[in-house]
Amino acid sequence: MAALSGCTFGAGEPSTPTTPPLSTERPGYGNPPADAVATVTDERIEAAVAALPASIEQLMDETGMPGLAVAVVYGGKLIYSEGFGVRNIDSGEPVDPDTVFQLASVSKSVGATVVAHEVTEGVVDWDTPVALHLPEFALADPWVTEQVTIGDLYAHRSGLFKHAGDELEDLGYDRGEVLQRLRYTPLSPFRSTYAYGNFDITAAAESVARAAGVDWADLSEEVLYEPLGMRSTSSRFDDFMAEGNRADGHILDDDEWIVTPSQRQPDAESPAGGVSSSATDMAAWMSMVLSASGPDAEANDVVSPEALVPAITAQSVSGAAALGYQRSGFYGYGFNVGSTAGGLASVTHSGAFYLGAGTTFSMLPEAGLGIIALANGSADGTTEAVAARFMDLAQFGEIRQDWFALYTALFTAEAGPTGELVGESPPADAAPARALAEYAGDYVNDYFGTARVTVVGDSLELTVGPGTVVWPLDHWDGDVFVFEPFSENAALGSVSQTTFDGSTLEIELLDEHGLGTFTRAAG
Repeated sequence: MAALSGCTFGAGEPSTPTTPPLSTERPGYGNPPADAVATVTDERIEAAVAALPASIEQLMDETGMPGLAVAVVYGGKLIYSEGFGVRNIDSGEPVDPDTVFQLASVSKSVGATVVAHEVTEGVVDWDTPVALHLPEFALADPWVTEQVTIGDLYAHRSGLFKHAGDELEDLGYDRGEVLQRLRYTPLSPFRSTYAYGNFDITAAAESVARAAGVDWADLSEEVLYEPLGMRSTSSRFDDFMAEGNRADGHILDDDEWIVTPSQRQPDAESPAGGVSSSATDMAAWMSMVLSASGPDAEANDVVSPEALVPAITAQSVSGAAALGYQRSGFYGYGFNVGSTAGGLASVTHSGAFYLGAGTTFSMLPEAGLGIIALANGSADGTTEAVAARFMDLAQFGEIRQDWFALYTALFTAEAGPTGELVGESPPADAAPARALAEYAGDYVNDYFGTARVTVVGDSLELTVGPGTVVWPLDHWDGDVFVFEPFSENAALGSVSQTTFDGSTLEIELLDEHGLGTFTRAAG
């Protein structure tokens, strides 16, 4: 069992590390009762820490999650850190608090503190227009292009659709090319709609890096990782892969965890999803954030409260809360912000790679308390449940919700293979295809680039964009062919239709936002 690392309550084995039962006082998931007042005390935190090992082990037994690392900070000190499970199920090396995980979208919050440093230094402000330092950046509306700020993009309120650019990354486009192509996407109303994404934040970070005169990964290292002693943290995929103590990604194949066939490579969206770090390093980061945002906030070696507080203040309404309380959800600049059932300000973010990462942190600035949980399997609510159970115990002395069930429902709703033909068989009376040569050629699309259809032997192959991804096409019915994509945004078992219609080609996988039609090139 884990000891309390550097604990203000004393070191050694936690006593009776069991998971307390759920409270029966609140059977529903509506507004909390009037007496739900949070009281964070040393005694409650000590009990919450003591319950962590059993809580984590129970969740890992239930899900089979390969590996997980957790750290807790309180009052500026690391009071708990431990690893569970294995870094790789094939090799069996154990996870420890210094094991490096991919953070996925927790990178957004980490990157926001890099921006806050540059705001502290006067290099940029949250209200600085992105195009001021990144003049090649453009959106569909020229006026929005001129007006959109670093803060707008970090608050997901530019009007770009949800996850704009992610499909381009899946095709193999690099960061610069993805950002160039965002101008071809339709926009919702500026500053009045929220849509979560990766490349909006990436564009803002690129503008900040350009203003600082240094590459984003170098900037992050110079102003954040080095000052905080985060020696295992990087914003480069190559650094992650070079780590000896690295947690490899895992996915579920049916009901069995397997090592991801191809490790997620997120350099294109590094400011939004490309940080790798350990629980130990992230504890140092949380302590820094808490020191500049609590009731006794003061400037530290990285940020000033004046620069950081806007990032952890509501900037966008992100939607109705889905986890038990009838309250709106809010987003700051790279952070989810809100309040707990007990009325304490809450700062959180989760990260999820289908290809093998589930991460979360939760902080209560008023209490100086934070927890980070990192896992190396497709996100399924495990890390979120660890954090939520802990925060319930710290505030109320009991677990007030079945958090794992709630989070699992959310992740399940967004998981699984995509495509209308998943699980279907070709029609028995399928119409024959035309001669394959009639389909061959280049088809163009402003957003996705060129789709090239070639005849290989007695079948067709489809290549879209840079040419790094090639899909064999199987005939389905008449002019409809199918392929089986597998990527960060297409789970195992996905099926995409490819429909030829005269001079056009429609690719179902790329048509979620009506942008998946390609026109045959002249000649």
